[in-house]
Amino acid sequence: MRPDAQPGHLPVSQPPAAHLPVLYTQVLEGLQVIEDGTYLDGTFGRGGHARGVLQRLGPGGRLLVMDKDPEAIAVAEQSFGGDARVSIRRASFATLGQWDQAQALDGVLLDLGVSSPQLDVAERGFSFGKDGPLDMRMDPDAGQSAAQWLASADEREIADVLWTYGEERQSRRIARAIVQRRAEQPLLRTAQLAELIASVMPRGKSGTDKSRIHPATRSFQAIRIHINRELADLEAGLDAALERLKPGGRLAVISFHSLEDRIVKQFINRHAKAPPANRRLPEAQAFTPTLLAIGGAIRAEDDELAANPRARSAVLRVAEKLPQVAA
Repeated sequence: MRPDAQPGHLPVSQPPAAHLPVLYTQVLEGLQVIEDGTYLDGTFGRGGHARGVLQRLGPGGRLLVMDKDPEAIAVAEQSFGGDARVSIRRASFATLGQWDQAQALDGVLLDLGVSSPQLDVAERGFSFGKDGPLDMRMDPDAGQSAAQWLASADEREIADVLWTYGEERQSRRIARAIVQRRAEQPLLRTAQLAELIASVMPRGKSGTDKSRIHPATRSFQAIRIHINRELADLEAGLDAALERLKPGGRLAVISFHSLEDRIVKQFINRHAKAPPANRRLPEAQAFTPTLLAIGGAIRAEDDELAANPRARSAVLRVAEKLPQVAA
């Protein structure tokens, strides 16, 4: 652990109230920003965390920001384009290893999932609560939209996606209904899909009871994850981040559902802990840890939850890259 990595060594000022990034203080304390360090925010969003990092950097520090959403990149360029310490790249964080500037990093932040601005704009097609085109792409210039995928995927593939990425128990029923409906008319709007899902859910399981979860919640999550290759990108991004971090550099990842958090937790454990001895694997005998987990799962406290309900499902995990001992 770095000798200067003392909690709260610089004050953490809160970002503007217009945008409340989740676990703001905990992220900055976890990254332990040093004034002349180089940091990468792989999910810029609207820049709440990035502003906090930049406030802590001195003239010799550097901030690299990435996002595949063109609207987020436009905000980054408007906010930080004139700051010589900041470099901006439109791309998925899965490709951070391909960015020549992203070398010898002191910290990497990944704030996973869909951002509040994406959810709030109906035209992006992420929200079942706001009728809009059934798109769901974080990068609207790449890949299939949700409508295009639902129009061409077979019933089994749709069911598999809903179960694997949404843990939707009614995945087969919903997939069958989608295939039947698209034969009559194309599914082009978020409201169409949400209403269809709600109409085929068994009575008492629509999510409108004690849980108050909309019946389309899990399906929309699953389709979004599939369309954007979110879990595959996460696995690639974690590998690239570990490769590019300096010894003593910090990795901070915020996830919002169990699938993401499981991948992050298992990644940290895999690089921090030897396989169980009873497995008697050669790699267990020669294992050298490359990461140190900094605490466990970090969640929002009551005051943040009151101000920002989106934080209720957020989990932050932090790890530090360990120095490698020469053989």
